[in-house]
Amino acid sequence: MAERTLSEIWIYPIKSFGGIRLKQARVLPKGLEHDRRWMLIDEAGRFITQREHPAMALFQLTMQGNQLTITSRRNSAQLSIPLSAPTGQAHPCVVWDDAITALEPSTTWSSWFSNQLGFTCRLVFFPEENGRAVDPKYVANNEQVSLADGYPYLLIGQSSLDDLNSRLKTPVEMQRFRPNFVVAGGVPYEEDTWKEFEIGTLRFKGIKRCARCVLTTVNPATAEKGPEPLFTLSRYRKEGNKIFFGQNVIALRDNQFVREGDEITLL
Repeated sequence: MAERTLSEIWIYPIKSFGGIRLKQARVLPKGLEHDRRWMLIDEAGRFITQREHPAMALFQLTMQGNQLTITSRRNSAQLSIPLSAPTGQAHPCVVWDDAITALEPSTTWSSWFSNQLGFTCRLVFFPEENGRAVDPKYVANNEQVSLADGYPYLLIGQSSLDDLNSRLKTPVEMQRFRPNFVVAGGVPYEEDTWKEFEIGTLRFKGIKRCARCVLTTVNPATAEKGPEPLFTLSRYRKEGNKIFFGQNVIALRDNQFVREGDEITLL
């Protein structure tokens, strides 16, 4: 079997905004440290994503120390916030079918996003101690997740993207699929069948293949929507009414770092 290594590590500090590539990241039960701990909610408390508002793609996120800076690529407006916020006004929120409580640290920050996006929203933080369970149909130990759609980690093989791109007229970047871990080596789509595996010294478990949605059709560079890559994926990766690309993962051993270049071992 081909040697496999961890080639890229990504976090998405604000749900449905752009990602930040890291050389190393701390593995926590709910996901990588600082991954999807923030999100925007509407006036009813429901989560907001690029599915309905593709202009959310037009912001660049950067980290320095404990600060997260959000920059609009349309008008260069900037906002800096801490990576974590332990206090704020509590708001009931909904992420898919999950009712949770999140904190709004600053109405000024919320107003900045409302002004930039053109609709009323709040920026809220999901504290580490607040609970949100992974779907118990797929896990047995009350595993938790932050504000990701359903699972703490998403892993995709680079060879899988390469195979998809060989079928597309215009190749797409991995960021369309918003993984945390990108794997170099191996054969296309082998991650579909991974069970337990190690990245460096940390153990993970593949839970289920990731069903993809229209968010993958938003070009992260332009915020424009198109039919691809979902249309092409539907021609060979569709089962029932779902289109699969990537593997949802949980950590079995955590509170340590993974690093780019770590060897991946299937168990």
